[in-house]
Amino acid sequence: MKKYWLLPLLFTPLFVNAATSSTVTLASDYLFNGVSQTKEDEALQVSLDWFGKSGWYAGGWVSQVDFGDGTDLEGDLYGGYKFTLTEKLKLDVGLSQYTYHGDDVSSDYNYAEAFAKFNYGQTNLDFWYAWDYFGTGAAHGIVMLTHSIPITDRWLLTLGVDHSMSFDSDKYEWESGDDDYTHWHLTGTYSISTWSFSLGYESNDIDSYADSTFVASISKTFNF
Repeated sequence: MKKYWLLPLLFTPLFVNAATSSTVTLASDYLFNGVSQTKEDEALQVSLDWFGKSGWYAGGWVSQVDFGDGTDLEGDLYGGYKFTLTEKLKLDVGLSQYTYHGDDVSSDYNYAEAFAKFNYGQTNLDFWYAWDYFGTGAAHGIVMLTHSIPITDRWLLTLGVDHSMSFDSDKYEWESGDDDYTHWHLTGTYSISTWSFSLGYESNDIDSYADSTFVASISKTFNF
């Protein structure tokens, strides 16, 4: 799942009023922390989310992928609980399940992940931990720092950096001899009514995956 694109949803009015929503997104590329999941092709993505007034939430997300082995669909389920630690500091904890489809081998990639996300104003510090990352048996962690700058009521600028690391390099490496990497992005988002338009620039420091690139997306949210 594209983790940082969901950040604007974490602490909205939905947190205090139970609501259900769905978002349809067309993106020029599906980048997972800077690594293309579609061989740099476009992706159609759909989410369905329920937010309860008590702080509990659950949802699902699907996207096109292309792993080159017949795997062409990712489907994720997630749920958690959001609560206030102090007047300004909030915490979101939960679990995600990533599933893959399209070929007999696709389900071999399935894995679960726990997360904890801290929010302080416009700044977020998030952690993810998987104990069987991408079905390899390797423990894997991600830490992400993002900061959003409202330019106007409709324009938002988001800066982010994240670091991914394998804790079992004998089972999983991002590339030969390299069990971790850093990714950063700068994204501008324009929102009007239930529409959002984003353009971002992303880069990472691993040689064998996607180069620095621009990614654009258009999203429409439906509230029920």
